[in-house]
Amino acid sequence: MMKLLHFPLLFLSLLFLACSNETQSKTLTSKNKSAEKKNISFNSDTKTIHIFVALCDNKYQGIVPVPEKIGNGQDPDNNLYWGCAFGVRSYFKKSKEWKLIESRKLKSEKLERIIFKHVTKNFYLVADAYDGKFIKESTIDFLNSSSGKSKDTLKIGKTTIGIGGNSKLLAYIGHDGLMDFQLNETFENTDKEKRDVIILACYSKKYFAPHLAKSNVNPLVWTTGLMSPEAYTLHDAISGYVLNENNEQIRTRAAKAYSKYQKCSEKAARNLLVTN
Repeated sequence: MMKLLHFPLLFLSLLFLACSNETQSKTLTSKNKSAEKKNISFNSDTKTIHIFVALCDNKYQGIVPVPEKIGNGQDPDNNLYWGCAFGVRSYFKKSKEWKLIESRKLKSEKLERIIFKHVTKNFYLVADAYDGKFIKESTIDFLNSSSGKSKDTLKIGKTTIGIGGNSKLLAYIGHDGLMDFQLNETFENTDKEKRDVIILACYSKKYFAPHLAKSNVNPLVWTTGLMSPEAYTLHDAISGYVLNENNEQIRTRAAKAYSKYQKCSEKAARNLLVTN
């Protein structure tokens, strides 16, 4: 009999736990909806380009090792894809087309964020440097943004711009981590918006295409083979993009830049850098 008396107490405990979880779930849903409403409130007159940079990392990535100083994924200032001469931060800071607005040091999976404004067009460019250890997270963030699953905003002075899935163009730069790890997430388009993407990583068309198949994206430039994802290719492709050039014109700009800096033929660069 004593054992049977425990059943009502057990039932009430389970009922209380279920009600508590339901309340918590509703609270989280409410918070998510509030965040979503906040995220879509931005200046629609401005256009944003959001770049996801996975810092080069000898220790945490399956790459052919580069010199230790430029292959430290926890050191943005000296990293091959960020602080070096042809890294995103350094190269765009020297560009006559872009003006640096702000640089923000971060303490998370992202180590730094830089914000530029185009000197003649109403475009903002936001680039995030991800700790090389978190290349998987940077890849997922890029794919979620490309499909519209992840949207955010950014306050710059009195202006609020859209980033992530609120951007017009999204780019991924770095090692192709999809060659090393599997993703279980799905990246199906959520809002019927078509976003433009650039993916400069080795064999990016082969490895990223399956994940973007239902994302409703327009690939401006991605790759068919091994490549060096330095910033000149991205910079020149974007130069055509802000001028509203078509895919083929943008791809041609990218190929010419790659040919010039990598000292290969333009034909070889065009075979590597493809569109659509």
